[in-house]
Amino acid sequence: MISFVLGVEDLADTRFALSPLHETLFSLRVLQDPGLSALHLPWRRSVLGGLGELDTGLLMALVARRRTLPDFLTPTPTVFAPTFDEELAVVRKVHPDRVRHDLLLAHAPDPLPAALHDAAADDAAAVAALSGAICELLRRYWEVALAPHWPQMRLVLEADMTYRARQLAVGGDRLLFADMHPNLRWEGGVLHIDRMIGRHRVEASGRGLLLLPSVFAHKPAPPVSPDEAPRLVYPSRGVATLWEAAPTADPAALVALLGAARARLLGLLEAPLPTVEIARRLRVTPSAVSQHLQVLHAAGLVTRARDGRHVLYRRSALGDLLAGGG
Repeated sequence: MISFVLGVEDLADTRFALSPLHETLFSLRVLQDPGLSALHLPWRRSVLGGLGELDTGLLMALVARRRTLPDFLTPTPTVFAPTFDEELAVVRKVHPDRVRHDLLLAHAPDPLPAALHDAAADDAAAVAALSGAICELLRRYWEVALAPHWPQMRLVLEADMTYRARQLAVGGDRLLFADMHPNLRWEGGVLHIDRMIGRHRVEASGRGLLLLPSVFAHKPAPPVSPDEAPRLVYPSRGVATLWEAAPTADPAALVALLGAARARLLGLLEAPLPTVEIARRLRVTPSAVSQHLQVLHAAGLVTRARDGRHVLYRRSALGDLLAGGG
């Protein structure tokens, strides 16, 4: 069991953050062991076919047999929502001694996998080269496996934080942690994390507590080292909705929402068109088309741009989604 001892000031400094780098590392667990979460099988199938020439041996070696991850690869975010490149820049600056220490600690008591053999060498240059190779590999993996899905993932994570903030406002810290995960217990100012490999007690001592909701975490995950500031990655709510196929637009529902004339007009604007051409195709007057376009533009469903004497109208991204073209 790992415990975080939180004083009044630490509770006042309890905060949330998003971390694309944490999600990247935790996704490797699911890639390595599909049994951790059946919800992510659609994502896993799509990713496995796109890894191409990536060094999957080195990538998978980052996850220890006990599913622990090296702490240096999951630095504590200093802002609410850092970018992946910002977080990776922090990792690139980690001293070789810290890289060696964290890799050995994450894999202990097992020996390091062959792909990480250089980390055991008493050679700072070799460890630095390995760290650089890991960072570059993670960047390429992020671009293939997670970056295309990050906007949707972020919506799920922010929805979870909104829910947690309401729990905190209604019932304080006890309610905040009550339904986060069965392995968490809040008791007497101490947050207990049960069923952990580590056995240590961390005094927050004014450092606060950072909470990071995660799409890929299957249980609460504090840092491996007791020297790290209190930080907890926990499973986010709403993950089951993440990989669902987008609903197909119902033409009848669109007509009921916008009216027949505007629904036909929105369906026509997949490509940019001037008012006179729209009127010709719909066999109505340009003035009638203009009135409908003004309403659709005010609602953010179409965009417009001048091209010489004409103003061209086209569906916006929101209009694409509404019309089923997204």
